[in-house]
Amino acid sequence: MRHILPDPRRNQDGVGMTPDRDAPAYGLLDGAAAAKLSRRLLLTGGGLLFGFAVLGRSKAWAAAEPEMKALGAYDGSGSDFPGFAPGGYVRIGRDGRIVLIMPSTEMGQGIYTAEAMLIAEELEVGLDQIEVAAAPPQAVYAQPLFKAQLTGGSTSIRGFWVPLRQAGAAARIMLVGAAAEMWKVPPGECTASRAVLTHGPTGRTLSYASLIEGASRQPVPSTVLLKPPHEFMLVGKPLKRVDTPAKVNGSAVFGIDVVVPGMKVGAVEICPVVGGTLRSFDDSAVRGLPGVVEVIRIDDAVVVVGDHYWAAKRGLDALRVEWDFGEHVGLSSASLKAELEQAAATGTPIVGRDEGNADEALRHAARRIDAIYDLPYLAHATLEPINTTVHVRPDGCDIWVGTQIPMTAQKLAARITGLPLEKVIIHNHLVGGGFGRRLAGDTIEQAVAFAKQVPYPLKIVWTREQDIRHDHFRPTYHDRITAGLDEKGLPVAWTHRVTSGTVRQYFDEGGWPEGKLDKDSVEGAADTPYDLPVARVDWIRKNSPIKLNWWRGVGPTHNVFVVESFIDELAHSAGRDPIDYRRALLGKNPRSLAVLNLAAKKADWGGPLPDRTGRGVSLHDSFDTHAALVVEAFVSPTGEITLRRIVAAIDCGIQINPDSIRAQIEGGSLFGLSAALHNGITFAGGRVEQSNFHDYRQLRINEVPPIEVHLVPSDAHPGGIGEVGTVSAAPALANAVFAATGRRLRSLPLDRAMKEPQA
Repeated sequence: MRHILPDPRRNQDGVGMTPDRDAPAYGLLDGAAAAKLSRRLLLTGGGLLFGFAVLGRSKAWAAAEPEMKALGAYDGSGSDFPGFAPGGYVRIGRDGRIVLIMPSTEMGQGIYTAEAMLIAEELEVGLDQIEVAAAPPQAVYAQPLFKAQLTGGSTSIRGFWVPLRQAGAAARIMLVGAAAEMWKVPPGECTASRAVLTHGPTGRTLSYASLIEGASRQPVPSTVLLKPPHEFMLVGKPLKRVDTPAKVNGSAVFGIDVVVPGMKVGAVEICPVVGGTLRSFDDSAVRGLPGVVEVIRIDDAVVVVGDHYWAAKRGLDALRVEWDFGEHVGLSSASLKAELEQAAATGTPIVGRDEGNADEALRHAARRIDAIYDLPYLAHATLEPINTTVHVRPDGCDIWVGTQIPMTAQKLAARITGLPLEKVIIHNHLVGGGFGRRLAGDTIEQAVAFAKQVPYPLKIVWTREQDIRHDHFRPTYHDRITAGLDEKGLPVAWTHRVTSGTVRQYFDEGGWPEGKLDKDSVEGAADTPYDLPVARVDWIRKNSPIKLNWWRGVGPTHNVFVVESFIDELAHSAGRDPIDYRRALLGKNPRSLAVLNLAAKKADWGGPLPDRTGRGVSLHDSFDTHAALVVEAFVSPTGEITLRRIVAAIDCGIQINPDSIRAQIEGGSLFGLSAALHNGITFAGGRVEQSNFHDYRQLRINEVPPIEVHLVPSDAHPGGIGEVGTVSAAPALANAVFAATGRRLRSLPLDRAMKEPQA
């Protein structure tokens, strides 16, 4: 299989995008646009919204026209695709090539493979027979759960599980109809396999390629019958990833790899203080340096442009810049923490869950336990630092980038350049790690603002230091949690107050309304796996100058750490084993109980361990997946934590590709453990103190323990998987540290907390 990236030219139908305040990201369809999308692009039958689009025969294919020409699948004879294009996702050329259009961005999570498997399953072709291409920015590729074209929140499979299979099935039905018409036989006598149709009674065969003219004349079916799971040929199999060969042989193109004719490269310097601006610069030492082209500026940054990056960087090092640091020059981690604590004590709470009378139940409880938890700001620290290549011309704008939000990126660029939306072309590339960072459009806005000042294509590349210091961060949190216990130590009352800023402020045009609940702030806290009949969970909003963004695992990454750490505290206060204690609260949740029992069994829970070694567990239901994780860790007398073993049990419903699921749990767990052990963004003098992997550390290969991932068979609707391991990691490790040392750590990162005096 080859992996191609389409050039999204002539790809717009004019559907505008405006925010929906109940959707979790900006760039969403408003009511009129959604109705327009429904009328023009989607089929509805029997009350079911089908995910394959009825586009004009030329429009969707033209989105990938230049690359398709290069493949030979498009002969350039006219604007209409000379092949079979029944909807937004399937392309079959006269030469037999089959191209599947992937609506989600590939960031290393294996989504191209999973989505291709869904289409190919119903189209009756093998993965080895197809090519995959990134979708252009177009409303037809909107994520069904978000009603926006974005990749995030572990929603890709959850949202596209039905639409992509319907797309493959619809295309197959039309091909069968064409063959039946040609043979003059009932369609029911025709079967499909590996892009070949066979007439059962006579044994006659026709390839898909030979049927494209007839199939194109077939009506698009209003209903399709999807395969039952027992008939799956691809789904559920551990198939090889479609993007691996290109990544191994070096032919894969990430955003940072982009080279276009006439391109210059810019090295950027951004005001180091939050909210500061550029006052002036002296480029006298820069002029005349070999390879330096010019210096350009925007409000809060300056770029030295060179023929290549190192010329630009050398020029930047010679540039003398004067900043206006602004009003936040005194901002510090201590001041931010104090403001959070004050807000938690005096702010107005917004209710996320309120069942029973928690205050009354607390008064009558046999015992009460209170705890305070603090979590830091977190950067995304992707392996591929920020980069964007932009060419602004009077008649159009091309952007080469890896982004999780192609339509929003297009909209932002159109706003900055003043060009019509259809004149902004997004070339979306593979992403070397997203984790939510590329859900924000700030870096694309910056690049376009610079590029519109020059006539040539301009590639902006951030250094690792800039990538970390000028990230939009995961919020910092202050949590106050209380449980009232009965005589057996089980909770009869539960209250949890979250205090934080809201990411939604930066993803909804006009900001997030004061007094409105940000559901992400309480996700994983208001909906724990446990039976807690009397519970109140609320959120106090505390804004700060620090710009925020989604971070892998979003709300549950924070809330599950607090809840699972506190559940562990309650278990130990009751003198009960942490697994048994959780079992007592899971009588109404058999799927979570099953993964908890499986993880405990596979981890040899309760088995002997060396001195200063402990096992910790975490359990959660997030992204429609049930997950349990056991971490085994050793803590030295000086407080150094060594990972010894990780065991996960996962029930994510129907498994698309078990190998990808295991890889995601492994990678997500390690990502979460890196953050739990080492990561936390701090501020002093209005500046981020961390800069690179030496002080924003990731787990190293020699620190990675054996990892086991055990998958529970299930016929439930597929759940999300990309963020599940990250959510699981921190509480399991903190609980293991307690088991090893008796020391309860209620703040992260753990290596920093271990150095603090014990309370």
